Amino acid sequence: MKKSKINHYSDKEALEFHNTTKSGKIEIISSKPMTTKRDLALAYSPGVAAPVRAIAEDPNAAYDYTTKGNLVAVISNGSAILGMGNLGALASKPVMEGKAVLFKRFADIDSIDLEIDSSDANEIIKSITNFSKSFGGINLEDIAAPDCFIIEEKLKEKLDIPVFHDDQHGTAIITLAALINALDISGKSISEVKIVVNGAGASAMACTKLFINSGVPNKNITMIDKTGVIYRGRENLNQWKSAFAIETKNRTLKDAIKNSDVFLGLSAKGVLKKEMVKSMAKNPIIFACANPDPEITPEEINEVRTDAIVATGRSDYPNQVNNLIGFPYIFRGALDVRAKTINEEMKVAAANAIAALAKEDVPDEVVAAMGGDRPHYGKEYIIPSTFDPRLISVIPAAVAKAAMDSGVAGKEIKDFEIYREQLKQRLDPSVTIMQGINSQIKKTQKRIVFTDGEDENTLKAAIAFKNGKLGVPILVGKKEKIKEQLKNIGYSENFNIQIVNSTDKEKRERYVNYLFKKMQREQGLLERDCDRLVRNDRVIWSSCMVACGDADGAVTGNTRRYGASLSKVKKVIDARPGEIMFGLNMIVNKGKTVFIGDTSVHEYPSSEELAEIAISSARVVRLFGFDPKVAFVSHSTFGQPLTSRTKHIKDAVNILKEKNVDFKFDGDMQPDVALNEEYKELYPFSEIVGNANILIMPGQHSAAISYKMMKTLSGAKVIGPLLIGLAQPIEICPLRSSTSDILNLASVAAYSSEVIDYNKKN
Repeated sequence: MKKSKINHYSDKEALEFHNTTKSGKIEIISSKPMTTKRDLALAYSPGVAAPVRAIAEDPNAAYDYTTKGNLVAVISNGSAILGMGNLGALASKPVMEGKAVLFKRFADIDSIDLEIDSSDANEIIKSITNFSKSFGGINLEDIAAPDCFIIEEKLKEKLDIPVFHDDQHGTAIITLAALINALDISGKSISEVKIVVNGAGASAMACTKLFINSGVPNKNITMIDKTGVIYRGRENLNQWKSAFAIETKNRTLKDAIKNSDVFLGLSAKGVLKKEMVKSMAKNPIIFACANPDPEITPEEINEVRTDAIVATGRSDYPNQVNNLIGFPYIFRGALDVRAKTINEEMKVAAANAIAALAKEDVPDEVVAAMGGDRPHYGKEYIIPSTFDPRLISVIPAAVAKAAMDSGVAGKEIKDFEIYREQLKQRLDPSVTIMQGINSQIKKTQKRIVFTDGEDENTLKAAIAFKNGKLGVPILVGKKEKIKEQLKNIGYSENFNIQIVNSTDKEKRERYVNYLFKKMQREQGLLERDCDRLVRNDRVIWSSCMVACGDADGAVTGNTRRYGASLSKVKKVIDARPGEIMFGLNMIVNKGKTVFIGDTSVHEYPSSEELAEIAISSARVVRLFGFDPKVAFVSHSTFGQPLTSRTKHIKDAVNILKEKNVDFKFDGDMQPDVALNEEYKELYPFSEIVGNANILIMPGQHSAAISYKMMKTLSGAKVIGPLLIGLAQPIEICPLRSSTSDILNLASVAAYSSEVIDYNKKN
């Protein structure tokens, strides 16, 4: 079974990922209710006749009454799939589905993948032309040259919607942004630099064209293909390559690179040698963007030059040139003004916006999303991070304005400040939160125990934790069974991952001694009782590892009920001094993030406990970058109806008032009042109505029922329950958690460990 060299997963894992729950990566859901007979009549016959007539009278009405305005077709014929070549239209479908997912994840654009089984450019053009009315934009992908040029050019002539071949223009836009800032830092002028482009494919040509349109003289760019320098008079040049031919005596990369200012590589591993780098001009700019292995590594460059500015296509080096910074946001801006095309002005505007963003001071909320790093404009930071949450509000706005200014927009945006705020609301906050946590823990490399090491999902999560360089996983289980499971999921049984169990005599004796000292007075246990617990219970063992300093945190559960795991953890580790222990779930649905507590510990919390849960929840929510707004929820709103069940909730509110806490809160109120802005008019005296992001439930039963119903019925994303208030970072997974759920909780445990360490030091 193969294993990806770069992405660190086995083929079997990748196949299972694409076949879990539902086959593939995308699905279509209705944006309107389809419950009653009236709903169906409005959606189809006879109600659908009204928008049909409106569109027949005015085709632009399709943007108002259909999905056209937010729908992109992702199209390929499979003739150039990633780095694998021509494998056919059907084989390209997983890639095109993946592209559709990226559109949704980063820019909230709906996409449908369409694979055209043809190698005839004219036939492909005709097919796309015939179904183009259904879409607001066309994204061409993985189509081999020269057909990609022909298809895009002809479609732009025929269609009145944006047509964008991302392999060309996405790379070009990000590369231009990087070049703008690299030139600024190195003190060079775009009208004077000499550039060598190694590679003559679609992306290389698009980069070169955009460089020229941005001010680089044509004569200053030398393009090189597999044969050598593309010069005037060279035989057998097609019309696309000949457009970049220049007068020069240089014939090889070694010749052309001498005294050049910029090297752009879109070619192959290792083609740029260290002696060539030595021959470049002062303060050279080297973009080695071949994937997965660059034309030269940054380490090799540093051996011969200390004045170079370096970028690659790799995420493990600074300055990653990644199309993901561009295409979702460029389409977002184009769609929002109903642009007829994506022209050069829009591309340059996108590049300038990206470049300008890297120069700005990075605010605290972005630092949190990027894992605590505050990058500063300079050689190591010439383009923003792929996960910078500011991209969604900056690039689309620049693209939309350029479309309006250049006369290709079909709709105007009157207030760009309002538009930017609307763009921010399209982001999925949970992704940004977890990205920030993961970026942070990569720097600290905490040791996290995965208690149920023989469980398949737990083992996959531990492997992902290790391969993602999130920290050091430690598996608890029998080595033979874990090795067997490793083979089952496509890895070698000798995969390098630490495995521990109670056969380790030295650890076992220490843990028994620790547990005996702790429990002999609390529960009257004998030493042999403690020995039996440590030998036979993996939750006890894992908790002892954390308590005794052999690990920084742990994740358990998944193979047993939550309460059973919690009772064992509590035997080993106490609550934090002065703090209550409870479960807190993060719920993300339709762009809104809400925290719910207590979901797992207190069956019927008292008024005092409810108040303490609110205080601790506010502390944790701030760690995730949110301003806490607490609603104490109930079946009543501000005492209507007043019952014996609501009194203790109102008492909790009064307790917080007396404590003079530093966050906003209110209650009692029903959940819809807490979350729905429409109720603000009814209760104008409350700052929490319609604004709450923390819901304090009256009991564990209502909390658990609420979040599980939301997860099951609405498809809400759930992270947790996070075990708050424990003195050590141990997280408990609900029964039958997915690999992703376990991995998220392991990351939270590692992050919590770092927070605890920081608080101890300060």
